[in-house]
Parts: sequence; C-alpha cells; structure tokens
Amino acid sequence: MLTAYAQLASSMALVGANVAVAKLLANALPIALIVVLRCLLACIVLWPLARLREGRARPSPAALRNLAMQAALGTLLYNAALLTGLRYTTALEAGLVLATLPAVIALGSALWLRERLPARQWAAAALAAGGMGAITLARSDAAAGGSLAGNALIFLAVCGEAAYVLLAKRLSGRVPVVTASLWMQVFSAAMMLPFCLPALGAVAALADPGLAGLLVFHSLTASVLCLLLWYAGLLKAPAGVAGVFTAFLPATAAILAVLLLGEHLSLFHLAGLALMLSSILMATWPRRRRG
Repeated sequence: MLTAYAQLASSMALVGANVAVAKLLANALPIALIVVLRCLLACIVLWPLARLREGRARPSPAALRNLAMQAALGTLLYNAALLTGLRYTTALEAGLVLATLPAVIALGSALWLRERLPARQWAAAALAAGGMGAITLARSDAAAGGSLAGNALIFLAVCGEAAYVLLAKRLSGRVPVVTASLWMQVFSAAMMLPFCLPALGAVAALADPGLAGLLVFHSLTASVLCLLLWYAGLLKAPAGVAGVFTAFLPATAAILAVLLLGEHLSLFHLAGLALMLSSILMATWPRRRRG
C-alpha cells in the first residue's frame, strides 16, 4: 500500500510542479504551439504504450464523440486557459486556484449529473470559495504579483478540467485508460493545429536545450507519467483515499513557485493554501462505513 500511496503522491506532485514549468513555457512560446507540441509528444509515447498494454482497442462512435468533448474541454480549454492565465498571474496563485478542482467537480456532479451532494461537499465548496477570497485579498499586497484576470483564466481552466472528469464518468469502463488518453491527445492536436500554424516560426526558440527540455518534461509528465502513476496507485488504494493525495498539487506548486521562480508568499497566500487544503481533505476524505 505504501507503494500505491507513493505513486499517487508523485502523480499529484508532478501536476503541481508543472504549474511552474508551464509558466516558464508560457513566457517563452506561443500558447497554441505549446499545446500542439505537447500533444504530439504525448502521442509518440502513448501510441506504442496503448498497443502494448491494451491491444487494438477501438472506441465506438459514441465513445469517440465523448473523447472529442473531453479533449476540447479537458485538454484544449484547460491548457489554453492555464497557459494564458500564467502569463498574467503567479505560479503560486495558479496552484492555489487549481486546488478548487475537487469542489468544482462535486458541484458539477450535483448540478449536471444530478448526484446528491452530501453536506461535507457543500462545506468543501465553501472552504474553496474562502480560499479564493484569500487569494483575492492578496491583491492588496503590492509584492504579490498576481492578477485577478489571470486567476479568472486559471479558474476557467479548472472548469474545463472538471467538465473533463464528469464526461469521463460517462465513459468509465467502456474504453481502456491509455487508449482513451491517446485519442484525446490526437483530437486535441487536430483541434489546435489551425491556431498553431501562424506560430510555427517560434519553434526556432526550441534550439535552446533548456527550453526544449522543459517542453519535453511538461509533455511527458503531464500527459503520460502523471496518468500512469495515478492509475497504478488506484489499483491498490481506494478511490476515496486516493483523492486525499490531490493536496500535493497546491503544496508542490506553492513550494516551487517560491523556491524556483522566487515568487512572494504572503500571509493571505498562506491562508488561501490552508483553506484550499482543508477543502480538498473535506471533499475527498473517505467516508466511514456504517456497520
């Protein structure tokens, strides 16, 4: 079980680390180019992996339509809003806003899928809202360096990712995980390619080995390794317990934003981090079985 916990923690820590990496990429390359190259690199790895692990799995037309919607919302909207938002706000605040994801998924399940929401899920949403309020108050700190518009774009990315998760619920068990991920990357690259063509000249910037390395790291960890670690951990750890490990996302993003990017951590940020972590734990902590 310790191995499963390590896999889940590593997956979420890598997601958090990619917030800082994505900010560096967004400051150096056009957004459309980053997304297309990320998807293509992921496809190069996922295609042989899908064939090796899952054979010639062929999704039905209905499943492909669902995967295309997941690609549009969970890959394109998420990445475009995230990368654009990171041009205007800090990696620290972006990581905190991303921590609202479990609460947004819970609310989406209630409003869209008509699932009954327990009281603690409403409490988690309230804590997440409090965390967002603390981040907004951080604007009063001149050294904070973030932006309300940037944070709003990051929250739009959260909504896209939440929609992806809810769509994935409808497809659960019908398409193998790696095959589904491969198709989503293919759809995403195809959808974004027209926007990427005018920016192809910027690919020359990747002659810088450091920038090229960041892009490869971002592509292979965010689109491949995080997925494999998460589902490997889920094979042994209960889904309810696994959700608790999403707390590693904002924590890792905050630490790297301060240590790697030199961003300023204010008392409002600390309050927001505490509220976001509380929201995640409230939303994902496994329920006690009545017996």
